[in-house]
Amino acid sequence: MEEIIQQGAEAILIRKGEDLIKRRVKKGYRIFEIDEKLRKGRTKREVNLLERANKIIPSPKVKRVDDREKEITMEFISGKKLSEELGKLKNYEEVCQKIGENIAKLHDADIIHGDLTTSNMIYSEKENKVYFIDFGLGFISSKIEDKAVDLHLIKQALEAKHHENFQGYFKEILKGYEISRNYEEVLKRLEKVEKRGRYKEQY
Repeated sequence: MEEIIQQGAEAILIRKGEDLIKRRVKKGYRIFEIDEKLRKGRTKREVNLLERANKIIPSPKVKRVDDREKEITMEFISGKKLSEELGKLKNYEEVCQKIGENIAKLHDADIIHGDLTTSNMIYSEKENKVYFIDFGLGFISSKIEDKAVDLHLIKQALEAKHHENFQGYFKEILKGYEISRNYEEVLKRLEKVEKRGRYKEQY
């Protein structure tokens, strides 16, 4: 039995037993050939990122890819979506440090998630792991700038969704991120990224 659990502009997420199917939506306003090429390319890129990520951090395993339907079938991750649960967790420091460690491992493998929000993280209490999901906006890059922007994204997401304690959460994430070989460089660049953001807000 199939159950649609999320319907976005780019994709539909369908649960089917222990599987999650991500189906990229056709865009009627695009020329057919261009739409096919874009959806196929994005599906292929996401599969590549998921397979790379799965070797180093908790993330869904890819089971099947359907090029014709632009579908990825992956394992369904059971747990708590951190966007809804982070503020309720007594062990939030440990969980946030796990988030930081995951980001560091991805960055050291030159994987940029591109959409680091607590909506794209699932905490499994049973396994005591934080799973990262949805690599649809991700890409490969060794640039310190891209890694700093990724960290800036999670900080902004925390401020928007968990305003009451976002600084505390981010502080713990940075503790976890210390394992990255580029920790100092990325943090210095993060300061510059934030200054640019503040400058834009003033004008």
